[in-house]
Amino acid sequence: MKKFFSDFKKFISRGNILDLAVGVIIGSSFSAIVTALVNSILMPLICSIFGADTVEGLAFYINGTAIQYGVFLQAIIDFLLIALVLFIILKVVMSAKGFTTKTFKSYPTRAERKQLKEEGVNLKNRKEVLIATKALRERNKPVPPPPKPTSEELLSQILQEIKKQSENLNFEKSNETENPKEDKIETKD
Repeated sequence: MKKFFSDFKKFISRGNILDLAVGVIIGSSFSAIVTALVNSILMPLICSIFGADTVEGLAFYINGTAIQYGVFLQAIIDFLLIALVLFIILKVVMSAKGFTTKTFKSYPTRAERKQLKEEGVNLKNRKEVLIATKALRERNKPVPPPPKPTSEELLSQILQEIKKQSENLNFEKSNETENPKEDKIETKD
């Protein structure tokens, strides 16, 4: 039983489980905010344009039975508005996240700060540090490897190599025909 609780404790304290729990809690509270925005602000504006109290009340009757197409329309409108609001909010958050990432990437790392200090850069002057960091990164940028040869270049190199080998082979054959090996006759003494 003790092992069961220790395993359960390990399972609960994992980082991804806690992240998931936080995500669900924030998601549910965020969902409440978006739903309130849609139901309290946006839907009344849409209903006032069409001159109705609610879209859900729209219906038509067949043989005394109400077909409430307004409920279906309300669900579609809710979905589209919630998706639009989420898209706008996520777009703003992602652009802000990219902005902060770019800002932090421009600041020097510890090793770069040490190197800048050795070079005599005033680390209290932000502009000077950013300029010196950019210059330092340009100097320390690794040299890109030479470009790989194209398939045409490789084929031409192979063709040249084959030509050289065939010329060498022809040269050897021509030398053999000019200087034939003399047959040695063995004599018995």
